[in-house]
Amino acid sequence: MRSEMRWRLCWESELELADHIELSEFFRKAYGANGEFNAKPFEGGRSWAGARPELRVIAYDSQGIAGHAGVLRRFIKVGTVDVLVAEIGLYAVRRDLEGRGVTYHGAIHFMYPTLQELGVPFGFGGVRPAMQKHVERIGRHGFATVFTGMRVRSTQPDIYLNVPATRDEDVLVVVLPIAQSMGDWPAGTTIARNGPEL
Repeated sequence: MRSEMRWRLCWESELELADHIELSEFFRKAYGANGEFNAKPFEGGRSWAGARPELRVIAYDSQGIAGHAGVLRRFIKVGTVDVLVAEIGLYAVRRDLEGRGVTYHGAIHFMYPTLQELGVPFGFGGVRPAMQKHVERIGRHGFATVFTGMRVRSTQPDIYLNVPATRDEDVLVVVLPIAQSMGDWPAGTTIARNGPEL
């Protein structure tokens, strides 16, 4: 039997050291299940991997953190057009809850009124193809549009002498109309984050 879920919406400056440590442990377990390298950014109490979010939605149950999504306002370039977005990323669900209702869809529904208050035209997320089932529902209900065949360029979160400064990925792109309609989203199959992935 699943315990009741409690959602918390908080600005980055509202988090205490204990929150970062708890989130760091959560992310090490959630991302580390797919390889030790994926858990490495979260060592030492760090609760972000690339860009640091400014807003977080955190789901809790009786066992602690159940899920997380972060938000960061930024300009991205879609094709040749600069677009202000609220990037939604750093999404994770505790392994024992995968497929049990703690979803990307649920997190976005919970934070949507706050996204409206931010006054950004669109919400944006780049999701690896392996996460397709987590975002399909959001597109089926007309809440967002999921684009396939997109190429997203990001900078590395740190400088490495043996690694290029940027990386290109083929991802599913999730776009939520917030202050503008989907008809205003620019055409294009390439997106430049001009910064590290959230």
